[in-house]
Amino acid sequence: MSRTILRGRVLSFHRVPEGPDDAASYLYLEDGAVSIEDGKVVAVGDFAATERQGAEIIDHRPHLILPGFIDLHVHYVQSQMMAAYAGSLLEWLNTYTFIEEQKFSQQGHADAVAVDFYDALIRHGTTTAVAYCSSHPRSVDAFFAEAQRRNMLMIGGKVMMDRNAPEGLCDTAQSSYDDSKALLEKWHGVGRGLYAISPRFAITSTPAQMEAAQALVAEHKQAYVQTHLSENDAEISYSMELYPGSADYTGIYEDFGLLGPKTLLGHCIHLNHREAGVLADTGAVAVFCPTSNLFLGSGLFDRERLIKHGVRTGIATDIGGGTSVSMLRTLDEGYKVLQLRGQRLNPFASFHMATRGNAQALGLEETIGSIAPGCAADFVVLDAYATPTMRMRQATVSSLAEELFLLQTLGDDRSVVEVYVAGARAKSTLGGL
Repeated sequence: MSRTILRGRVLSFHRVPEGPDDAASYLYLEDGAVSIEDGKVVAVGDFAATERQGAEIIDHRPHLILPGFIDLHVHYVQSQMMAAYAGSLLEWLNTYTFIEEQKFSQQGHADAVAVDFYDALIRHGTTTAVAYCSSHPRSVDAFFAEAQRRNMLMIGGKVMMDRNAPEGLCDTAQSSYDDSKALLEKWHGVGRGLYAISPRFAITSTPAQMEAAQALVAEHKQAYVQTHLSENDAEISYSMELYPGSADYTGIYEDFGLLGPKTLLGHCIHLNHREAGVLADTGAVAVFCPTSNLFLGSGLFDRERLIKHGVRTGIATDIGGGTSVSMLRTLDEGYKVLQLRGQRLNPFASFHMATRGNAQALGLEETIGSIAPGCAADFVVLDAYATPTMRMRQATVSSLAEELFLLQTLGDDRSVVEVYVAGARAKSTLGGL
């Protein structure tokens, strides 16, 4: 069995950093060695003390080696409609999103978009993402087939939606159940793929379809659940008109048994105290989507309040409402959103969120999100000198915290030197780079 050693500055987290001086929360090696065999990390330590005989050594000094970024909420079928001009969520959905997603009924379209989507993830250092496909089964097949080809750990599922959308996108309660079940059984656990049962949101699902989603969740406890919650005031009002018997928006999903530790809820901006308590009690994850929330004018995520309630949180790009595939750009905008909330986010906590923190949200912290023995060798290699502006600023950087903040504030895909997926180079092997 061949062994590869990556040499460079290594950073990985043990737990949430309590502040920039909380050195016990992370591992940092100035001259580190990450030993890889069969797609997994087998050892991490100082390069000088590492057994190197017979190993291929790849030297990434002076760059930073981190776990690959994890994106908890993305619509791969919206890749070609980022930066679509619209005033608010519901207008944006009806004007652009539903039109774009109907294209996935066309032969070959999903395959082509999937290739471009995965290329974009890799260019920006993301090695795992949780994605909504369209309502067309072929979009799911394309998503998972491409993940398998690249050996990436990806999570996704067919959107279930049987009302308040164009006829070309709508399924039925029964067909959404049948299609989702067949796709789950076809793809969950194949390669590194995992399935997410995906009722889009309350507005586009009848009670009968919510019952179908509930049945799927009960029958397939190994699967994830993903949907949207409390993104926009008009969305909340309309949802309550459609489900007047529920206590609140969260109560709709609660009533249908869709909340649990494997439930990922995009946005969660306008939650009342009862809703925050329900999320805490069920273990569901509130997913912060800063670029999307700013772009659509939806509101400011209150991370500190949710954490005080005991709610698990994560962070995501949410393309195409989000404006960048980059987790660096997402962390930058997340910092600004929280500044407006009076919640200063230290740079170690930012990078923890995008790596081990999001892995914990998925319950996969023993598999991804850390550079530790037994974890998948999914890494991103970052260069804080990637652009002239960054080089100019780096001249006055004097700490790792400052370097990380520089990377998240000024970095983008140019800062991503290399990406490894299960120990194999991924970025440098892309065409056109």
